[in-house]
Amino acid sequence: MDLDNIRIVLVNTSHPGNIGGVARAMKNMGLSRLYLVEPRQFPDEQADWRAASAIDVLENAVVTQSLDQAIGDCQFVVGTSARGRRIPWPLLDPRQCAERMAEVSDREQVAVLFGREDRGLTNDEL
Repeated sequence: MDLDNIRIVLVNTSHPGNIGGVARAMKNMGLSRLYLVEPRQFPDEQADWRAASAIDVLENAVVTQSLDQAIGDCQFVVGTSARGRRIPWPLLDPRQCAERMAEVSDREQVAVLFGREDRGLTNDEL
């Protein structure tokens, strides 16, 4: 698994503290590539405060105006959802997803998408 080929993408994050918390979790797992699609507030002190020792992840975060810009060069994209949906593409449980990401990240760019705090990702985004 090549962690440098894995990016975390947050879509329309409303609370900057959540961006910092994600940066901290990423750093703890060895991930460093954070993409932010139209965050409500960034940069922000609350993001810095919650990031703690992961300020470098925030400083290197890429802010984009669209989801397409954030994932356009990715060959494998994972959209996360807490809701059951009827969609025409494969659904993977967390273990299956992790195994697939580990397999493809050696040779491909991988993105993991997380949606808005209040309503997640739309079906179109998924």
